Amino acid sequence: MKIIGINETTHDAALAIIEDGNILFAGHAERYSKEKNDWFTNDKLIEAGFRYGGSPDKLAYYEKRWRKKIRIDRHGGFGGDAPYYKNTLLGKLPSKSYTHHYSHACAGYYTSNMTDAVIVVLDAIGEFETSTIWTGEGEKIKQVYSQKYPASFGLFYSAFTQLIGLKPNEEEYIMMGMAAYGHADHHYEKVREYFPLFSHQKYNMHSGILDWGKEIEGQDRFDIAAAVQQVFEERLIEFMTMAKALTGKDKLVFMGGVALNSKANTLLWGMFKDVWIMPNPGDAGSALGAAAAMYGKHLNWQGPYLGTNIPGEYPVDKIIDALIKDKIAPVASGRAEYGPRALGNRSILADPRDPNIKDKVNTIKKRELFRPFAPVVLEEEAHLWFDMNYASPYMQYTPRALQARMMPSVVHADGTSRVQTVNKSQHPGLYAVLTKWHALTGVPVLLNTSLNIKGQPMLNDQEDVVAWEEFYKKGIIS
Repeated sequence: MKIIGINETTHDAALAIIEDGNILFAGHAERYSKEKNDWFTNDKLIEAGFRYGGSPDKLAYYEKRWRKKIRIDRHGGFGGDAPYYKNTLLGKLPSKSYTHHYSHACAGYYTSNMTDAVIVVLDAIGEFETSTIWTGEGEKIKQVYSQKYPASFGLFYSAFTQLIGLKPNEEEYIMMGMAAYGHADHHYEKVREYFPLFSHQKYNMHSGILDWGKEIEGQDRFDIAAAVQQVFEERLIEFMTMAKALTGKDKLVFMGGVALNSKANTLLWGMFKDVWIMPNPGDAGSALGAAAAMYGKHLNWQGPYLGTNIPGEYPVDKIIDALIKDKIAPVASGRAEYGPRALGNRSILADPRDPNIKDKVNTIKKRELFRPFAPVVLEEEAHLWFDMNYASPYMQYTPRALQARMMPSVVHADGTSRVQTVNKSQHPGLYAVLTKWHALTGVPVLLNTSLNIKGQPMLNDQEDVVAWEEFYKKGIIS
């Protein structure tokens, strides 16, 4: 039986198709509509799903829309109109909807290799819930704790994102990067007043921070970001400590938009024996979560390369040649990544040894020059270059860099790096590139960032490649 999962009517609409535990397709609406954080599915996305996954038999929908409408009517918030799919052939399929947090939990647990774990879901808000704890045992998922709106990890972080002049629900990752340039102690006590306990906040932050008292500018923006990150991490550790004590489990599945905070995620390895964060832990990933909820069993997770395909062998030699000649190699090859991180198939790769490369790549992407970049490293070499004893295939953790002087363009201002590790089975092509690069330079590391321009989705298909090449008058390696 083929099951199609859909998330739409809020930010980051997505679609996924599974059959007998195999993930046939998973893609983001924005990559097909070219509208960042698109709320709705579209014909191109649905056509791609059918092309790779065939015609589905049942539809699993993310969120209980009627419950969310009640919350919006009572307490405020936002929600979209009727789903786009209702007006397509998909609207005639037998269907069932699953709650926001349960879909998150299923997306994480059923893609993991764990059969006995605590599942934590933290985000801005679902229908009513903002923080939940579940147990996963065998194929069964059971909720054991629920925290409801308005106290929310996600709303706290998003509200301060807006306060310092960034877009909430979109640019939280920029604030996380800004924190490294700030001094937390300058605003720590004031920020802590807004989030003194994980279960309590100063007031409902859905409308932002309303009583800060002065315009935020200059270094204050970075100092506030640093204070917010510190308070956020403290509350997260408190919550995870409770989750571990409540369930007695030492393996963690972590899901929801909050799980995209790689700086905070790094702390979890000191608390749990094993940690799994599905590489698309936010709302877009719950298209797959809804399908997994309907299936009710572990999926055959083979990695995040689940989107539209650009055919051909991975261009290993062409990438190496470009890196030697230009120090920068834009790459579009194979199936697109499902999730917010480029992991080799829709990437800009570059020489991390050159201290000027960071500014050059930020200029190409039209980003602020302070923005950091991630390193991709051979998994077997990672412990020699970064302070880590675990794999990080999806750029979810920021350990301390051990050899910063050898790779200045992928080390952030605080001495850490958001690391992607690669082994041969995960991505044979990218592994081959890194192996050859290591042999040539003595450095098993490359800079890796998404193939896009700030504010635009990652490149998706050959049509996007042509448009990029016409804009820059420079080829993409495919």
